[in-house]
Amino acid sequence: MKEAVILPIRFPQLFDDARQPWRGILLFGPPGTGKSFLAKACATECDSTFLSVSSSDLVSKWMGESEKLVKQLFKMARDMKPSIVFIDEIDSLCGGRSEGENDSTRRIKTEFLVQMQGVGSDMNGVLVLGATNVPWELDNAIRRRFQKRIYIALPSSEARAGMFKNKGNKTKNNLTEQDWVVLGEASEGYSGSDVAIVVNEALMMPVRKCQSAKKFKQTPDGGWTPTYPSDPEGTAMGLMDMKPELLRCPDVDMDDFMAALARIKPSVNDSDIVEHIKWTEEFGQDG
Repeated sequence: MKEAVILPIRFPQLFDDARQPWRGILLFGPPGTGKSFLAKACATECDSTFLSVSSSDLVSKWMGESEKLVKQLFKMARDMKPSIVFIDEIDSLCGGRSEGENDSTRRIKTEFLVQMQGVGSDMNGVLVLGATNVPWELDNAIRRRFQKRIYIALPSSEARAGMFKNKGNKTKNNLTEQDWVVLGEASEGYSGSDVAIVVNEALMMPVRKCQSAKKFKQTPDGGWTPTYPSDPEGTAMGLMDMKPELLRCPDVDMDDFMAALARIKPSVNDSDIVEHIKWTEEFGQDG
């Protein structure tokens, strides 16, 4: 990404007629691995125009209007270069061409092919960034236009531990550094999006304790926090019996995270991973 986006803008002297930056990058992998976030990172890291489009922006019911929109998109990118054209879920626009497909859909694909690498199409200073979860559904001519096809895999245990810590530390908790490492190892097969859902579930556990508590005990600052029914220091009351400003939510602990992991299952199965690895070995490269 740095070779294609940041270096040509910051250090143009590194490139010449022979050494050219990449003009098309395809990010593919299972859902929830951060492909769209990488595109957002490019938009903030480099001082260039960022154009994000989806199928609804380019598909029209009027005859010939969709092709004009595609042509106008690339014309705008060339006029405002250096620029990045990001197309999320590109498989919905540029799937494989078949004999019985709709004529308007074929014309959109043809216009993409011409604009990305056709006679008279100047792509200097323009990067086309595509993201998809099903790269095998792309048309082979579109696939060739993306010179770099990078597999964004599921995060490693170290990366997952960092995600847990980064998101979980924003709320009061009593977890240690070793606890974050254990959570990273226990979440094998989870995507970045799955980890975020697990953290949200864990952070809701103390709120549920407040809702279901029958006893509360007083804190040093004069507030009230839920406690066990057998706690002799506890006072029998419900959540709605106290003043709202006196409620103190318990800290998130390791048991809350483990309970959330047991409840939230990963959204990616092994067969999906096998398909992506097979396509990477044939057409792509590991990111």
